[in-house]
Amino acid sequence: MPSESILVVDDTPEIRENMAEILSSDGFSVDVARDGEEAIEILAQRHYDVVLTDLSMPRRSGLDVLRVLNEQEEDTVCVVVTGFGTIQAAVEAMRLGAFDFLTKPVKSDELSVVIEKALETRSLRRENKTLRQELRKALGFDRIVGKSPAIQEVFHLVEKVASADSTVLITGESGTGKELIAHAVHDHGKRKDRPFVPVNCAAIPAELLESELFGHEKGAFTHAIRTRIGRFELADKGTIFLDEIGDMPPVLQVKLLRVLQERAFERVGGSKTIHIDIRVIAATNVDLEEAVRQGRFREDLFYRLNVIPIRVPPLRERKADIPLLIEHFLAKFSRGGRTVTVDDAARRSLVAYDWPGNVRELENMMERLVILSNGSVVTREDLPERIRGAGGRSSSGGGVIEIPSLPEEGIPLHEVVNEFEKAIIIQALDRTNWIKNRAAKLLQMNRTTLIEKMKKQQIIKAQETAA
Repeated sequence: MPSESILVVDDTPEIRENMAEILSSDGFSVDVARDGEEAIEILAQRHYDVVLTDLSMPRRSGLDVLRVLNEQEEDTVCVVVTGFGTIQAAVEAMRLGAFDFLTKPVKSDELSVVIEKALETRSLRRENKTLRQELRKALGFDRIVGKSPAIQEVFHLVEKVASADSTVLITGESGTGKELIAHAVHDHGKRKDRPFVPVNCAAIPAELLESELFGHEKGAFTHAIRTRIGRFELADKGTIFLDEIGDMPPVLQVKLLRVLQERAFERVGGSKTIHIDIRVIAATNVDLEEAVRQGRFREDLFYRLNVIPIRVPPLRERKADIPLLIEHFLAKFSRGGRTVTVDDAARRSLVAYDWPGNVRELENMMERLVILSNGSVVTREDLPERIRGAGGRSSSGGGVIEIPSLPEEGIPLHEVVNEFEKAIIIQALDRTNWIKNRAAKLLQMNRTTLIEKMKKQQIIKAQETAA
């Protein structure tokens, strides 16, 4: 007997109850909503396997319901019901992602067939979602902590390019995890069982970098007492990862360009041409296009490297991931049976801080807090002043409000309450990456109520304000 849940939305009581009765007799768990407004409020509180909605309704239409379902990013399947005069609207609904549509009057056998097919589609979506999660684990994404839309976009791009053999250029600030992304590209490509050879071009002195990359023959220079194999040769049949490529000296940029074009080179002091079969992944925290304009980086080399660009976002653009990272690093550094947690006030300050050193800075801070904490709980007082001071700010100008002492002359209570409400709403929006439906769930209110409060408090996302 099926146990799937279905929400029936229609403003005509007879039609609504008739469809609900048919589905209930088929063994489904059925709820009803009188119009789109009520349906959206219900969807903010509960997940359904299928939503069966009329299109033309007062207050909010079926298209509005469909848009809310799209925002939720769930595997709910939507079937729309329409009269013969609104087929155009049904076509628009299909364009927005509706699975199918029924025309009124709805026949019981047609309804049952469409719902059965919709549930099969939902099962396939759920299965595909599970497979994608397993794929990400296989790619090594389990080493990259995050669920924000910004990092999920990176995951999606890596999935697409991993099986190709094209050159990849990973850009991003220091500490964002560019090498982890490079590993993920390699680990799911056809070269995954071959070497992954990293080279930090900024860490090796310029006079030694050529030998490090391409190797040298015995006697090529003073102290070259034996032939040495370079990193490119070691990476044959595998992947070479050129980190901080923007710091490569100009003279080596010319040689690297030839390697990318011909997959061939000579060792320092040698005349034999060595042919290699490798994939090249490069990374940099430098704006290479600006470096090209300034003459510090070859334009032809930039285009050779920039075949598939992947930008890794800084931590300040993926604040929704900070709580996950905090828990990850707490577990990583809590050893010897000792468990350390972070209280709410400290956590708010850690989330509000912009982390110019990105994930690496957060990791180092969490290691320090775990080691130096006197007890089992990290408080706001344990944080450095620069981070503690961030607790009163957010990316949108709001943040945590400390409850003030009541002055002798009194204080207007409504102003304090309004300011506190505004700060709490902004925190919920920041934590959910400004997805209003999720923020409403966090605040335990209807999405429409949240939107009204945002209008009243004039809460606008920072990027929208700038625009």
